[in-house]
Amino acid sequence: MTGPHESGTFAALRGQLQEAAATFAGGPDALEGILLGMVDDVDRAVREPLEIFPVCHHSPASATAMARRLREKQPRVVYLELCEDMAPLLTELRNCRLPVAVQAFAGDVDGFPPDWAPLSVVAPITEASAEYQAIAYALDTPGVELVLVDRSADHVFQWDTGGERTQEAAAEDTDPPAEAALHGEAVGVELGDLRPRFGELEEHLLRHGKVRHWSEWWHQFVEVPLGDSAADHDTYRQVMFLIGSLFRRLAPGDGARVRVDEDRERYMWTRMREHLTATGTDPADCLYVCGAFHAVSRVEEFGVHGTDTFTISPRTATTWQYGLIPSSHAAIEAQFGLAAGSVSIASTEWAKSLKRTRVQPFRLAGQAGTKKSTAKKAPAKASAAKARGRQAAVPAPESAAADRLSGFLRRPPVLDGLDEAELLGWSVDIVRAARRNGYLASTADAIAVFETSVLLAGMRDRAKPTPYDFQDAAVTCIEKDAVPGRRDVRRLVEIMMGGDRIGQVGYDALPPLARDVHDRLAPLGLKLQQRGVQRALLDTASRPELQACSDVLWMLRRLMPHGAARPIMGERRLGERSIQESWDLALGTHQRALIELGYEGVSIEQVLEQRLRRDAYGPQATTATVLAAVEDATLYLRSRRLADELGTHALKVLATERSVDGAPEVLRRVRGLLAYYRTSEPVLPSWIESFVKTGYAHYCTLLPVAFRDEDATVGQVAAMLGFLFSMESLALSLGCDRAQLELAVAQSHPEEPSKTALLWAAQVQLGTLSRAELRGRCDALLDNPLVVPAYPRYLSGFVHALEPVPALADVVVEAVSNAFGRLPDAVLLPWLPLLITTLRSGAAELAPLLIREAGRIFPGRLAALDAWIPPWRTPPAPPAAHRKQSGAHGRQGAALLPAHPATCDAVAELLGCTQGWTRADVPPPSGVGLLAVHPASCDAVADLLGCDGAWAASGSSPSGAALATRHPATAKALESLLTST
Repeated sequence: MTGPHESGTFAALRGQLQEAAATFAGGPDALEGILLGMVDDVDRAVREPLEIFPVCHHSPASATAMARRLREKQPRVVYLELCEDMAPLLTELRNCRLPVAVQAFAGDVDGFPPDWAPLSVVAPITEASAEYQAIAYALDTPGVELVLVDRSADHVFQWDTGGERTQEAAAEDTDPPAEAALHGEAVGVELGDLRPRFGELEEHLLRHGKVRHWSEWWHQFVEVPLGDSAADHDTYRQVMFLIGSLFRRLAPGDGARVRVDEDRERYMWTRMREHLTATGTDPADCLYVCGAFHAVSRVEEFGVHGTDTFTISPRTATTWQYGLIPSSHAAIEAQFGLAAGSVSIASTEWAKSLKRTRVQPFRLAGQAGTKKSTAKKAPAKASAAKARGRQAAVPAPESAAADRLSGFLRRPPVLDGLDEAELLGWSVDIVRAARRNGYLASTADAIAVFETSVLLAGMRDRAKPTPYDFQDAAVTCIEKDAVPGRRDVRRLVEIMMGGDRIGQVGYDALPPLARDVHDRLAPLGLKLQQRGVQRALLDTASRPELQACSDVLWMLRRLMPHGAARPIMGERRLGERSIQESWDLALGTHQRALIELGYEGVSIEQVLEQRLRRDAYGPQATTATVLAAVEDATLYLRSRRLADELGTHALKVLATERSVDGAPEVLRRVRGLLAYYRTSEPVLPSWIESFVKTGYAHYCTLLPVAFRDEDATVGQVAAMLGFLFSMESLALSLGCDRAQLELAVAQSHPEEPSKTALLWAAQVQLGTLSRAELRGRCDALLDNPLVVPAYPRYLSGFVHALEPVPALADVVVEAVSNAFGRLPDAVLLPWLPLLITTLRSGAAELAPLLIREAGRIFPGRLAALDAWIPPWRTPPAPPAAHRKQSGAHGRQGAALLPAHPATCDAVAELLGCTQGWTRADVPPPSGVGLLAVHPASCDAVADLLGCDGAWAASGSSPSGAALATRHPATAKALESLLTST
């Protein structure tokens, strides 16, 4: 198609392109339409009354041109392509060390799919970027207004079709370093995403440009020509317009992505016209900074005179939080699919460009890591007067923009001479860095890198080696076969070219929660904002004020990623506290995670309580999850109110569960909580009593099903039995019926061998199966050749049975010992590995109990093992022999009295006995004779029993039966007394 301004500024360029299209395509066709359409796009953008400044993200050429143009034009209003709701955060950039990212965060979504949460949008900002130059100029120049005109963070996800949420897929396939994860899974929004969307076009450009990736092509063919001091403002604009139009017209027909791009352009122009109308600002005093792709938009709303037909949809009810998070060059490269090291190289080129062009950049006053600017700021009114004076002396924009494209496209590339000093410095530095990292590099390698860089540049039609040429040469000459350290040569070159700079958010720019954490940890005396690991030592015995710091650190460990706060010495469990602790802290490294905590609340206690409630009341919450929340509430917050509330909720969750998957965790946590409350509280909380009572009935109901269920493991069933047996005394005191457990065990009929062994152990605990019968069943298993291969599984069940019935440890040791003692090697050796793996995988935590019992039973010395007889093989003594032996030694105790008369005399004197020793020739009286010898004792017993009868005549001593007949009252009293005791 033909543009509307054939006789205008670019008429000559149109004619040349028409001739070229006819020559290469053989006549008018689509190629001519594309080429002439590109010229029309450039012409339209150039003639727009509101000056459009096209940029590319993190481009040193764009940043240099932006700084130069801002000092020349000094606009009163700067429109910036950035999410409009991020504007209040930009003033906090002066409290940060770049690079940082402006973030919008939403933890709870309302109006979006729940599985999208949390939502996060980041906009990284580096010093070598055009957006930072515009922000610094607008914020530090009096009378200048900065207006963000791009869609809000809410609209980013409203218009999301899946492309932006997966744009990280363009990054390298290798695992990124830790610094590359600073943005997390946030959606990246950048100013000027300029890259071909047509894969074949990018492949063509890379192949003919003799480069490996897009970042290198852009540096060689755009950055270097436009970064030259000879490239004036008009040339820069027209070239960027042309590149944006080329990528736009050769984009594939992705309707959803094109629709989002065009809606963004309509959004931005609508916002700018609204601002112009509301403030009455002259478009000539404004500057619109946007990506080159959007600068050549063809929507009807384009320009200050465009149509007002676009309706901006309202935001959802989602509550957004805003803040600044640290960023890094690696994070920017990973998120936006740039080559590793490209942002660091761009930063180095930015510094070199400033020295070469002598352009004075804009920096925010008080910006960390920058020098103070000595340039005087001109007031906005004076700036506007100067701008109007220049515009009065220069023709209108329609006639001022001359054709600079024709000359630029015909101009041969500027061949910079080889800067030998710079290349030599690079070569020496990379050899020094390689030697420091374990490479066997020498001066000869430095020479080789120098010569190879020049050679590669010549092979790629370059007069001067680029940093990418030097990187390839260094890898070729130094790395060779292996990497001795953790950094390869390519990474060393990236570090040498500027390194992976990591930003930092200053204290004043942190959210209230993060500042509160720093304030509460101030007694530690550490530089918590510094990156890296720092050791903190806490002696709460000598410094009680450090106890508050310990509480904060334990909560941070619970809330933040692993490594942010890691305890080296000391622990915190229910009922236990360490008086000395040692911590490795890396809060500066994990600053992003700490900042995002500030989006959830104003204190870490509030955030922790919210997270505990979210875990306990979530749709996937289990009984074990809720009990874990109860434990954390008690451990970290010491909140009885919250613990009681969550414990009551655990009752409801337990009543709805129909599986036993969480039984082991439930048993472990309930035992811990019971032990804690019994030692620290006068009475048990009502919720835990109800939980034990409900759990007893619940697990009794599920027990028969669990024994038959193939999905229920033996460890889970053992945990159920452990809950029932260990909580039985408390449950029975609360009104539960033991018959329910006996009935549940009687109804259990497992088929799996390990569960069968577990059932036998439960029957032994209940008394329905004796130990002798259990030993007999184990012997029968070993006697049956068909069952022997499954014997390890029976042993696994017995080992798991130590959880509910720990008293069976000796039986388990006996069962294992019998297997090793009775089975031949041909049978024992094949299933021995199965036995070991079964015990290690299924009952590793119960092995210490088994080992202790074996150590108690087996002899302690190897020499005694041959003559040792196991206790279960020792034959029991016959009952008759036992009685005979008992009768033979029945008077051993009485024989001791005359053998040691002094002892007996001392005891008699202590008891007040004065009768003295009986004669040896007089036989001791029998039981009936003792009554007459000691009448006082008999009278006392008679009074106690209420007997009024007198003593019988001497010489007539009836037998026991006769006495019972003669004194029925006494017999009845003795019978009742014996029965009661």
